[in-house]
Amino acid sequence: MPTLILVRHGQSQWNLENRFTGWVDVPLSELGEKEARAAGEKLKGYRFNVAFTSALQRAQRTLALIFQVAGFKDIPVYMDQALNERHYGSLQGLNKAETAKKYGEEQVKIWRRSYDVPPPKDGTGYSESLKDTAARTLPYYDSRIAPRLRQGENVLVAAHGNSLRSIVMHLENLSKEQVLELNLETGVPRVYEMDKDLKILSRKDLQ
Repeated sequence: MPTLILVRHGQSQWNLENRFTGWVDVPLSELGEKEARAAGEKLKGYRFNVAFTSALQRAQRTLALIFQVAGFKDIPVYMDQALNERHYGSLQGLNKAETAKKYGEEQVKIWRRSYDVPPPKDGTGYSESLKDTAARTLPYYDSRIAPRLRQGENVLVAAHGNSLRSIVMHLENLSKEQVLELNLETGVPRVYEMDKDLKILSRKDLQ
């Protein structure tokens, strides 16, 4: 039976500084490096056939540290911007607490957690809601990740809070209201054991 493990990257430098990050390619913080290594420790004993990650260095570095600590070798890795974090528009780089003071905590929570309300657009006229993020993440999951699982392979995905939230929403059939409260912790592997039809048999977080 296939196993799918999702890992949100370790704390980034802008997570540490409480900034909206989105597509800005910031590195892991010192704590983030430790979280990634800890994830590697938790995944010792697992076996993977393939791994996927985003085009951003914080996810790639997390995956590299997991491989290093867990001793994974000769596993093909595919990188694609389809798994990137959602684009936070004009909020990218702003401090979250200061933004909450300006717009109100409830509005910022909606921008961060809601399914279909995008943040204000940036200078290029772009931003993404979770729905927009899912529109690129789920086709990639369906075309690249799910087929490997159906072949009985074990898959590791190191990505971002919102790209992974969209996948979890899909896997667990969460409603728009339920996904509002969904938060994936940095560096904590979420393990799905599945049957051959990709129905979930069990789910656990490796705290």
